[in-house]
Amino acid sequence: MINSFSSVLLLLLLLAPAVAWSAPKDQSPPANIAEATDAVPISAAPTRPALPNPPNRTRPSRAQVADLIPAVASRYGVEEALVRAVVAAESNYNAHAVSSAGAVGLMQLMPATAADYGVSSADALFDPQTNLHAGTRHLKRLLKKYNNDYGRVIMAYNAGEGVVDRTNSQVTYLETLNYTEAVINNYRRHGGAAPTQTALKQVRTLRGVRNTGKARRLLKKYLDPSLLSLNVKPTLSVRYLDPSLHEVGPKSKPMFELETSAIR
Repeated sequence: MINSFSSVLLLLLLLAPAVAWSAPKDQSPPANIAEATDAVPISAAPTRPALPNPPNRTRPSRAQVADLIPAVASRYGVEEALVRAVVAAESNYNAHAVSSAGAVGLMQLMPATAADYGVSSADALFDPQTNLHAGTRHLKRLLKKYNNDYGRVIMAYNAGEGVVDRTNSQVTYLETLNYTEAVINNYRRHGGAAPTQTALKQVRTLRGVRNTGKARRLLKKYLDPSLLSLNVKPTLSVRYLDPSLHEVGPKSKPMFELETSAIR
């Protein structure tokens, strides 16, 4: 009898947690947790500003754009070859081009940069005349700032003056190095007269610096430092560790030996 009573009691004890913690069948989680609790809902991630939309009109042809460049370049005293090279690299003569960062038009000007030259609307930058004037004025200012150093000017046009100044013109962004090389080569093809050989040489040097830095980062990431922690112990007394006192011959002992147990 006692054994039967104990068995029933044990069964009730085992079932008690399930009864105590199970929710009523007609109870369901609230549809909106924020309404059921005092928790503040997590705000959505900020959305990126919408990119400028190209105008709904016929895009100027390459020839039409090319015809505009000589007069604009002459007005601001910038080599026509340099303006052509920048236009080719930035938009390939597409007046309606828009980059993923929001740069607009022929010379891929950011609206904030264009505002420094009196262009207050991103939509205005789709006009080829407006874009060429603002972009060429920007080139003119960079040429003056960097004393007609075409390498620094072109790097600054792509990466920004702040990057060029902070790195003392040692910009190693792959995009900037490719851009600088492409613009200089295009500039030369269009008859550019300014010396650019030093700039091209610097690009090659910076590519090497970039590759060295990449190699260091890979070594740091993948090399097991424990492989470099080798235990070396002398095999001779201290007075014989002087190489000049170390005998050479088949019976000589090595000055040091590597403990192979340290190698994993």
